[in-house]
Amino acid sequence: MKQRNLAHLKGLKTTIIGIVVSFFLVIIKGAAGIFGNSYALVADAIESLSDIFTSTIVLLGIKYASRPKDADHPYGHGKAEPLAGLFVALMLMVAAIVIIVQSLYEIITPHHAPAPFTLVVLVVVVVVKETLFRKIVVVGEGIDSIAVKNDAWHHRSDAITSAAAFIGISIALIGGPGYEEADDYAALFASFIIIYNAISLFMPALKEILDTAPPEEFKQKIKSCAREVEGVKDIEKCFVRKMGLEYYIDMHVIVNGNLSVFEGHLIAHLVKDKLIEAFPNVSDVLCHIEPWDPEAYKMKKEEGNLFL
Repeated sequence: MKQRNLAHLKGLKTTIIGIVVSFFLVIIKGAAGIFGNSYALVADAIESLSDIFTSTIVLLGIKYASRPKDADHPYGHGKAEPLAGLFVALMLMVAAIVIIVQSLYEIITPHHAPAPFTLVVLVVVVVVKETLFRKIVVVGEGIDSIAVKNDAWHHRSDAITSAAAFIGISIALIGGPGYEEADDYAALFASFIIIYNAISLFMPALKEILDTAPPEEFKQKIKSCAREVEGVKDIEKCFVRKMGLEYYIDMHVIVNGNLSVFEGHLIAHLVKDKLIEAFPNVSDVLCHIEPWDPEAYKMKKEEGNLFL
């Protein structure tokens, strides 16, 4: 339980940092874009504004997901976490569409080339956002949080649009008259990269909401760990589903069929305790005991009356 609480706290801390940084970047990029005559920077400011909104949703999602189980939610509130991640992915798509529409408008509307000082602002933005991405994605992967990882990629998409804007503005300034729209094309190009990332982030969140099984490697580790318990002959079935930052396991444990009900029940508890101890993010394990008696199984199979 302590490990899970620490995971939630880490997710909350990194998300709050992202919100604070994005707030200052909105002001800096927005002002630089308006006074420096760069729509790419204005688009960047809009993207950072959406960062604040989506990071707030992630914050609320993680906070809600950390609530303990209750009568109405016997499996906890973990689904709030991938739902927040799903929302972040959708908002990335919306932000990209807004940038596409505005970029096309700017391309067909005559305007002056951006001011040179905007390049300095963009360099700072790229460095800050990429650093933020690297720190948050490490936390997201460490606590296995879809919402936190998606929030991290939201920051990287900001770095991508800023890098594209830097290239576009550089072309506009070097090329001179006739190249004024270069930063608008850069913003347009960056928006398609954002859409691609949004789709890549959307699918894992959707799979988690639909209780898609985790990677086979993780399931095999769980089965191998359960087999180490004394009295366990083998594991027949193993179903694993993820609920936010936690995993729930249902498994069929094969034991000697001549054991008493009490002994079989004790083995089931030993399996559960071992798995929860070995995997801190496993919240609960439901064990179904399968009796194993080779002779009885053989006889029942021959009679066509095999009952598992």
